[in-house]
Amino acid sequence: MDRKEKHIRENESAAQRESHNHQTPDQIAESLPAAGRNRKRDNTRKTNRLWLWLGVIILIFILLYWLFSIGIFEDLTGYFNG
Repeated sequence: MDRKEKHIRENESAAQRESHNHQTPDQIAESLPAAGRNRKRDNTRKTNRLWLWLGVIILIFILLYWLFSIGIFEDLTGYFNG
């Protein structure tokens, strides 16, 4: 490919990028609900992950409390000699 063909291709791709940047108001209005739905999905995923980790942490604390209450940790530490 010589310089002339490369220059023509670069100009064509620049023209295509420029045509994509100039949207009509109707196109912008139609894209807004889709963008809102995408933001809502992303925020929902983040919230679900936070609730999942909170649940995991609570389950770990419940497990540790249960182990302590049945005496496994007491026996290991020598706290209770009965």
